Amino acid sequence: MTDTARLLIDSQCALGEGPLWHPERQQLFYFDINNRSLFAAKADGTAAGQWSFDGFPSAAAIIGRDTLAIATETGLVRLDLATGATSHIAYIEADDDTTRSNDARVNHAGGWWIGTMRKQENGPGGALYQYRAGTLTTLLTDQKTPNSTCFSPDGRTAYYTDTPSRKIMQVAIDPATGLPAGDWRTFVDIPEDEGWPDGAIVDSAGYLWSARWGGSRVVRHAPDGSVDRIVHVPASQVTCPCLGGPELKTMFITTANKTMSAEQLAAERVAGGVFVIEVEVPGQPETPVIL
Repeated sequence: MTDTARLLIDSQCALGEGPLWHPERQQLFYFDINNRSLFAAKADGTAAGQWSFDGFPSAAAIIGRDTLAIATETGLVRLDLATGATSHIAYIEADDDTTRSNDARVNHAGGWWIGTMRKQENGPGGALYQYRAGTLTTLLTDQKTPNSTCFSPDGRTAYYTDTPSRKIMQVAIDPATGLPAGDWRTFVDIPEDEGWPDGAIVDSAGYLWSARWGGSRVVRHAPDGSVDRIVHVPASQVTCPCLGGPELKTMFITTANKTMSAEQLAAERVAGGVFVIEVEVPGQPETPVIL
């Protein structure tokens, strides 16, 4: 069993993020936030589409086979994958030109948790929201870099981090509404030598896979927080994992090459690429968002 992911797509993303597997289309979607682009690829890495946006897009949710919801700089839009046309769903901090959306994921109740952050990454000013059935609910404020949003298979636990804290948190949620139903508590503290917690997913066994920005790895945590497995990635700025493929056992991993020096780029020529590794436990299929 290998513990090192291999390069699948040499995409050279400045900020590769938000990988999402669409089971009906059998396609991977991922973003380059800084270059305002969304890409689609088949499981073998073959390109399957590209879409551009006026503002910074960061995450997608499934509406249907040919339609995605996109978290953008100013809110949520509906994207027709066939035509590229977009239409308005909801505004989020549209009157604040200093913030943009970041990490986001839909829970089993169809509620889309969406984080926002300052574009300059210069301190608190972001928040965490849930959008569900036309209602936007504020969950947390004064956030710096919202990340690691993911949910347990039974729909009763949410995970989240404000990345600079180096703590992945967890909270009980109402499986019917997707809203918090308890107090936040620490799931795991990230050691300094492992990088910063970035995007995360929970597989079908309830284990959390955490990408480590600056750590060249994705770490699998058991439900008690202990480390179960480490997948090494040949790029330091690892942003988010996603489980897809026909059996949901193919892990796709996005990375970034922004802010890297010439020396770092020379040493990490494939930074910003999408990497892949096969795992034993399947992921959870993405839940469509309830608009």
